[in-house]
Amino acid sequence: MKRILFIAFFLLVSANFKAQNTVGTTFVTPEVYEGLTLITTGTKTFLIDNCGQIINEWSSNYLPGNAVYLMPNGKLLRAGRVMTGSSVSMGGAGGIIEIFDWDGNLEWSYLVNDQNKRQHHDVYPMPNGNILILVATVMSQQEAFDAGRDPNFLPDGRLYNEQIIEVEPIGTNQANIVWEWNIKNHLVQDFDNSKENFGVISGTPEKLDINFLNGGDGSENWLHFNSIQYDANVDQIVISSRNLSEIYIIDHSTTTQEAAGSTGGTYGKGGDFLFRWGNPQAYQQGTELDRKLYGQHYPHFIKPGLIDEGKIILFNNGFGRTPKFSEVMIIDPPESTDGVYVKQSGLPFGPASADYVYSDLSEFPSPFFSSIVSGAQRLPNGNTLVCEGRTGEVFELNQNDEIVWSYINPFDSNTDASVNQGDPPSTSNLLFRATKYSLSYSAFDNKTLTAGLPIEGNPDVSNCNSILSQQDFEITKAKVYPVPASNTINITSETDFDKGFIFNVLGNKVLEFQYRNQIDVSSLNSGIYVLKLSNAKQSYTTKIIIK
Repeated sequence: MKRILFIAFFLLVSANFKAQNTVGTTFVTPEVYEGLTLITTGTKTFLIDNCGQIINEWSSNYLPGNAVYLMPNGKLLRAGRVMTGSSVSMGGAGGIIEIFDWDGNLEWSYLVNDQNKRQHHDVYPMPNGNILILVATVMSQQEAFDAGRDPNFLPDGRLYNEQIIEVEPIGTNQANIVWEWNIKNHLVQDFDNSKENFGVISGTPEKLDINFLNGGDGSENWLHFNSIQYDANVDQIVISSRNLSEIYIIDHSTTTQEAAGSTGGTYGKGGDFLFRWGNPQAYQQGTELDRKLYGQHYPHFIKPGLIDEGKIILFNNGFGRTPKFSEVMIIDPPESTDGVYVKQSGLPFGPASADYVYSDLSEFPSPFFSSIVSGAQRLPNGNTLVCEGRTGEVFELNQNDEIVWSYINPFDSNTDASVNQGDPPSTSNLLFRATKYSLSYSAFDNKTLTAGLPIEGNPDVSNCNSILSQQDFEITKAKVYPVPASNTINITSETDFDKGFIFNVLGNKVLEFQYRNQIDVSSLNSGIYVLKLSNAKQSYTTKIIIK
């Protein structure tokens, strides 16, 4: 992290930015990606612009449980925390999944919460409308013994099996389970040759050693999966185990029966690991010196069309490492063809090192450290969004690793209310994850993106709006036609705007003009763009298509 090198630029810009901003948008430059950021905090979920102004918000009866997504159809998918009804207990526990429409109406809710199972941490909206759900289910003491668990590593008398189910939402509160995968079907052990799963650990890296604890005490929550992310291009799921400090990739193309075994599916390995990385001690092909991950979160494939597409980006928390510091990492798993991973016999899964690492080792303790939660996201313009979740901070880096935007969550989950600008942030402003969406994202089609007040009380965004060539928003309407356009676009509005801007899908400004009713766009290539109109008090944003 180049925070020290960036001080001069920070001071230059902050001379025009209110120094007393302690929450909300605390720092911004014109290099920030033009998009909208989604966070869930307390019982609220907010979609905010770069000045922290609320574009939309949703309310639930539940605290986060933990993931939230704005789906392509404009609906909100959110996991909530049910406080009773299950014996499964862990950080990140949830129990209910909800879908809200754009206007905040609850359309569907689904409980995965009883004495023997509980949804936790993550869910994922599939392209076909189904939902992947991460679930912890109970393995009894006898089941654990039969699977080869060392009795000395069973202090709670049971274990949590990590399960992924794919459900098809039905009605308002039902679902069909159409696919299932369980880690308990992919175990290996060298403790007792009279029990199931006996084998050579180092010779079976596609399976998980049930007796590898990574220094832990063998508690029931021995794995603590904290993320599941899907990639449709290879039909694979990326999983993160915080407690074992490993990430795994499995095949989603299998049937449920194939997912319980070691054959079948596109890649021929059933539900076994196709790839794993971060801690080769787990399969006895490395030592602590070979370890790369420490309690990581949110590993996922970088989307096509972005810089480093197809590689895996993750937030390496640094939990359990001395000294304590966090990192954003990008790795490129060795492949022979797309989705087919290469591993040299007797050696750990590659790569030996990350392609990209971002950290701050300028001082200790490191100013960049979050022991829990957090994530990172590559943006269309090459910037990287980072959620330092424990402190509720979200910041954006340009391609030189310079901070171009910083936002501190002003919401207090304990009181379910915001703090005032100028006051210190709450110590209960944790964020599980933050996601930034392009203004051209389909969720915003036919939506009027009107910014209201920021989340914090007594806000002051005047300097932020000035820096970003935006102003305070009020509800306004305009009509832009034809759609698609070719050489010109026409604008009719009840409001007299001063300026107009057109951004491409990368968030880069490609045209700026004095407002008028007809705009020449003949210089622009065919594609999707975002039009923004503004004056001293109002702003209007909409998508346009040029053919």
